[in-house]
Amino acid sequence: MIDSTKYQAQANELSQKLWAIANDLRGNMDSTKFRNYILGTIFYSYLSERTEEYMKEILKEDGLSYEQAFADADYRPIVEQWSIEHLGYIIKPGNLFRELVRKIVRPENDADKFSVEDYERAVNELTGSTMGQASEAAFFGLFNDMKLQDPDLGDTVADRTALIAKVIVKISEIDFKLSDSQFDVLGTAYMILIGLFASDAGKKSGEFFTPTGPSKLVATLATVGLDEAKTVGDCTCGSASMLLEVQKHLTTGRVGHFYGQENNATTYNLARMNMLMHGVDYQNFDIYKGDTLREDKYGDVKMTVQVCNPPYSLKYDGNPALLDDPRYSGAGKLPPKSHADYAFVEHMIYHMDDDDGRVAVLLPHGVLFRGGAEAVIRKYIVRDLNRLDAVIGLAPNLFHGTSIPVCLLVLKSKRNGNSGNVLFIDASKEFTPGKNQNTLEDEHIKKIVNAYTTREDIEKFAHVADMAEIEANDWNLNIPRYVDTYEEEEPVDLEAVRDDIKRIESEKKAAVDKADSMLRQLGL
Repeated sequence: MIDSTKYQAQANELSQKLWAIANDLRGNMDSTKFRNYILGTIFYSYLSERTEEYMKEILKEDGLSYEQAFADADYRPIVEQWSIEHLGYIIKPGNLFRELVRKIVRPENDADKFSVEDYERAVNELTGSTMGQASEAAFFGLFNDMKLQDPDLGDTVADRTALIAKVIVKISEIDFKLSDSQFDVLGTAYMILIGLFASDAGKKSGEFFTPTGPSKLVATLATVGLDEAKTVGDCTCGSASMLLEVQKHLTTGRVGHFYGQENNATTYNLARMNMLMHGVDYQNFDIYKGDTLREDKYGDVKMTVQVCNPPYSLKYDGNPALLDDPRYSGAGKLPPKSHADYAFVEHMIYHMDDDDGRVAVLLPHGVLFRGGAEAVIRKYIVRDLNRLDAVIGLAPNLFHGTSIPVCLLVLKSKRNGNSGNVLFIDASKEFTPGKNQNTLEDEHIKKIVNAYTTREDIEKFAHVADMAEIEANDWNLNIPRYVDTYEEEEPVDLEAVRDDIKRIESEKKAAVDKADSMLRQLGL
């Protein structure tokens, strides 16, 4: 697990520096736009840095710099091919991020001065180098949200150049700790930027990023006992923060292939950037754009681990034709149009590996007890499929954009000795209060995970319910039915209360009498 204190220190430092950059852009556009320029530039600087490190390594024995090799007619096609095969893209020496910075701060002459058009050309040449290559899908349209000709940046090339130059220079001054794979630079920067100007049209967009605590809990529970995972997926992957979190909790840290799907175009780009910035080879991930419920991009892929924090109680069309979809046909009912929660769960169940598939998903509490079609689907999952392994209730106000308490469902395809029961945990009191948002700390996660792995009754915290008990509750999974957290109030001593009232009345009368006496002495 990442050290929380270290993470917070890095996040605080990053927040201060991003604030300075954001203020330069703030007067020109709302935060939903300017964060795209900041995140895009951070990503470009990373790709540039990665290019330089790679070229330094492979050219070391030749005693050449990247610039020298690229200028040599014999070497150039070789280093270009190496770059495409290993990195998936080419950034020419003249387009390196440090070169853009140099042109801004110390140009050799007027012709050498930086222009926003230099940056635009550099970005276009990078993405153009991937066309027709195996890496094309990973890089296609990655910088689409960073529109360098947008009038919001300025009416003229000179205006746009001045503003973007400020962003580039300030980003060049930040140590993003890109070598620290434990620190989610883009995901953290994304949430910081949202937080700085969350008032912009109410566009908080917290649904695209799961806070660190819940993300770690989900990843930990999904990987208990796993050394490695052949496939890891997230069908509403947002910025890919939870996908990347899973890798940290595998004993060997080895993931064969990552899969994700995201419907929001901007966040889809952010997810692919994040995978690349965390050193995931372009050949080892597929992030798809599209509506998961309408279009299953995974095909017949089966997953070892799936994590998910889908949009809660999403309204969807509920087209009856979906009952022909093998993901939803089993229960014989579709989730109601007003609550798509179980549609995401069924999608994940369909893609579970039959040998050792695991799912950990965050959902609103309503999925535990709502009736109608959801009750039918719930019974199908618990009784007929026997996939539900644990139900965990979390504290309120842990997530961006919603204060509601959320539950975490853990499902497994092979439940071994636990196939006749379900573990219920009431972790609603496990949090550290915050001014705007509560936090799930490492100590809370450890307590929950220990209860999950021990799988024993813990008074007022955990209960292992057998299927007969759940059936007796008509397959209602509401946690208070299984975990009794009732705290008996201490008896009230009515005699003491009466004596206190008498004493207060006496003191009140004495104070009034004293005030009256003082007023009479003053002749009032």
